[in-house]
Amino acid sequence: MKKKLIAPVVLSTTLLAGSIPFSNVLAKQPEETATISVTNKWSEKVNVPIFVREKQLEKRNSSTASDALNYLEEKKSKVKIKNPKADLKVKKTNKDDLGMTHVRFNQTKNGIPVEGAEVLVHYNEKNEIVAVNGAVNADVDELNFNTNPEVNSEEALAAAKSSVDAPSQLQYDPTTELVVYPFEGESSLAYKVNVNFHGEEPGNWFVFVDAHSGKVIDKYNALMDADEIKTQTGTGTGVLGAHRLLHISQSKNPNTGTVFQLADYGHKNLGGIFTYDAPTGSLFTSNSASFKKDYDRAAVDAHYNSEKVYHYYLDEHGRNSLDDKGMAINSYVHYGTNYNNAFWDGRQMTYGDGDGSYMISLSAGLDVAAHEMTHGVTTNTANLQYRFQPGALNEAFSDIFGALIDDANWEIGEDIMGPGAKADGRESLRSLSDPSKYPVGAAYVPYGNGKGKYPSHMNEFYDLPRNLDNGGVHINSSIINHAAYTTAQEIGRDKLGKIYYRALSVYLTPTSDFSAARKAIIQSAVDLYGAGSSEAAAAANGFNKVGILE
Repeated sequence: MKKKLIAPVVLSTTLLAGSIPFSNVLAKQPEETATISVTNKWSEKVNVPIFVREKQLEKRNSSTASDALNYLEEKKSKVKIKNPKADLKVKKTNKDDLGMTHVRFNQTKNGIPVEGAEVLVHYNEKNEIVAVNGAVNADVDELNFNTNPEVNSEEALAAAKSSVDAPSQLQYDPTTELVVYPFEGESSLAYKVNVNFHGEEPGNWFVFVDAHSGKVIDKYNALMDADEIKTQTGTGTGVLGAHRLLHISQSKNPNTGTVFQLADYGHKNLGGIFTYDAPTGSLFTSNSASFKKDYDRAAVDAHYNSEKVYHYYLDEHGRNSLDDKGMAINSYVHYGTNYNNAFWDGRQMTYGDGDGSYMISLSAGLDVAAHEMTHGVTTNTANLQYRFQPGALNEAFSDIFGALIDDANWEIGEDIMGPGAKADGRESLRSLSDPSKYPVGAAYVPYGNGKGKYPSHMNEFYDLPRNLDNGGVHINSSIINHAAYTTAQEIGRDKLGKIYYRALSVYLTPTSDFSAARKAIIQSAVDLYGAGSSEAAAAANGFNKVGILE
């Protein structure tokens, strides 16, 4: 009998989660069915979705946050927001290349933001409001609770760090924010604490601590999975032997002479592209402009692929880096030991070397780099919560843009699979064209239709609890993946990318579910190509084919 290969895997805001060992590419994969007792309370007034299209357009005085609030006040019964002027706080306003203006608001309670509740008002170039979308928490209006905290932020931080076994050395300074947090049918005043650390079990934890009692309400890991410096051209050899042309820098040190670094300062209005050695935390360096040592290979691919992804977003969508403000793009390679994963931790990309059998160095995959960097784009746009359907959308957008940027096929991760995985029939991590070609992990099978395959239709949806793959973020994402693939067969990759990027950057909000994604993607196609266009029809058809009908 052929021996079944099982390897530890984690793809993050991570790459993986669902089957064999693939998770958070990837997240650690349970192999046995867990015994779970979960009580879910739900209120229909929490995260009430809004999507209103104006059929009769009327010209407004301006396309500003002030006018948008006036409109919402005038139409509050239609948009189902009780007190717009009192409860909504402007988050940002931006104008896109179609001439449309988008005003994004946070819902608040006594000035404190309601977690995940956002409303967007969309103007056309004539100052006419064409649509309103988002989600609000209708329970908050009826709540009469004390919004003055009895626990301070230092106490909340201590409770959060203890709850996730955070090490004393954190990757970044933790953050705390006072929010109204709806959870399991109740809303509480809470500190939202972000704790980020690396190590054997890295985490980008969001912990919600009750601001009155100091107890942890909820938590989830959003690790998805000297002298003048001059930029010049260098060369290197990648993991799979490819010859790479690189943008590098040289500096002169009075003690060591000229040193060449994987540091690219050559892009206007970009903070730079930098590639580091994770064990030392130092920039990759060489005594020549050629990076061809075996240890350099993972760094060469990470550096090269980061620039490719940067140029895709800049050239195709006019986006200047992950935050659209020119933030530096930082990658770390050689992370961990036999680490079968890569992740975005909210600020940087990190790549493991694989175990050599199930996976090789994860930086070898352009689609893996695109997947992780797209998590960075999502963090800075829709900021989709990393659990249940919003989390599955988060993963899906990363897979979709991974396949658009590495456009040889509709597979994710085919370049990082090791000989053991291939011998076991695993040629890639996931497939957008044929999701069910791969099995999910044994722990997930009881929550699906019994076939144990990645789903490609809502009738194959896995109704997973929070403690398994954050509610199915790496598994149910394949339904959205397949919808996008289906649409692309009608209109091509370029138009698909434009439509999906617009939906992510303009319409989606932190709590958007699959139904909201359908509406956002169809509306994006209408914005770009017109109502009644073949592109809008193709966008709708993609969702129809996977059973997301409204």
